[in-house]
Amino acid sequence: MFRKLAITITTVILISLNAYAGSDGEVLLKKDQPEEIKDCFEKLNRATFALNQGLDKTIIKPIAKGYRNLPTPIQKGTSNAVRNLSNLITIPNNILQGDIKLAIINTGRLVVNTTVGLLGTIDVANKMGFPKYEKEDYGQTLGTWGVGPGCYLVLPVLGPSTIRDTAGSFVNIFGGDPWYNASIQGNNEFLNDSIYITSKALSGIDFRANNIESIENLEKNSIDFYASVRSLYTQDRENKIKNNQRGSIEVLYKDEEDWEEIDSQ
Repeated sequence: MFRKLAITITTVILISLNAYAGSDGEVLLKKDQPEEIKDCFEKLNRATFALNQGLDKTIIKPIAKGYRNLPTPIQKGTSNAVRNLSNLITIPNNILQGDIKLAIINTGRLVVNTTVGLLGTIDVANKMGFPKYEKEDYGQTLGTWGVGPGCYLVLPVLGPSTIRDTAGSFVNIFGGDPWYNASIQGNNEFLNDSIYITSKALSGIDFRANNIESIENLEKNSIDFYASVRSLYTQDRENKIKNNQRGSIEVLYKDEEDWEEIDSQ
């Protein structure tokens, strides 16, 4: 009951904030109209961004470097496992976006990798020729429903986001029924929020470890690193929501997990 109430309240707040902060009096819920994402809270965002950089340099980056020194099979297995768990968020979003076929495919991927693939540490589905896996989340689903991104936000530790994507993250954490409907070894022990949060932390470390040099180069070559990251994130989210072809988008990082693409122009 609390979870459903939290989702409802979050959605109402999201739409209200979009109408106020992103539209100058005109509600922006137009599905096909490209939207400029405003940096309404730039001063606060820059302060949070500086905090995150400090945390990255003192904690996250050293952990990522240590992680990268682990044997390759352990790194690969961890990456595969957290990606397999992310299916539990992707599958309901496939359904919410009306892509039932893809939901069935990803359900098959989840079952195969969790069983034959030893809890997802081995990507057996990929070896069997399953289509390339694309993550989906509630922020993307809200976008496909026509909900505008609202203002750009930088969250402590979590990094770049928007009002819409932040609302989607709350749904992931507080309303993620799939985490409670998926049992472990059929013994009715349900996956809980701590497992979701742990998987996100491991995914973040894996992503950071795979892209140490790429992020360093971006920072070194950016006149304004904050603005570069903002542009990178907003372009990537726009591309994922619209499911556009790559076209003029060039892959920057090794691992296509999150804000990993920039405009080659």
